[in-house]
Amino acid sequence: MRAVVQRVSSASVEVDGRTVGAVTEPGLLVLVGVTHTDTRAEAARLAAKLWGLRILHGEKSCSDVSAPLLVISQFTLYGDARKGRRPTWQAAAPGPAAEPLVEAVVDELRALGAHVETGVFGADMKVSLVNDGPITLVLEV
Repeated sequence: MRAVVQRVSSASVEVDGRTVGAVTEPGLLVLVGVTHTDTRAEAARLAAKLWGLRILHGEKSCSDVSAPLLVISQFTLYGDARKGRRPTWQAAAPGPAAEPLVEAVVDELRALGAHVETGVFGADMKVSLVNDGPITLVLEV
């Protein structure tokens, strides 16, 4: 699994002009990509890493300060543009395999005590955010 993690002051995601998920206080925006070999074990490791990642102000984690997370599926994280001008998506898991694993990350975070907002899997989403810092990390588990 691959994730792009951004420390945000606020973030939201809209589908068809309607806000479906938002964090209105400092927390994390997490874009999650799934590849063919990922399992629930990777989802659990990613959730634990996100919950304990010390990138909030004062080197705090979401678990330290009960900060919210906005988790959005993002198959394009496995795009490959090394050749030519058009990326390939071959490394991205297909929707039926990826969706349960993105949901597993969310479920694991909630089981750890996190407040988690989400986008809509496979939808055309409009994401807005105020990147705080800016701090952006790429995680792989």
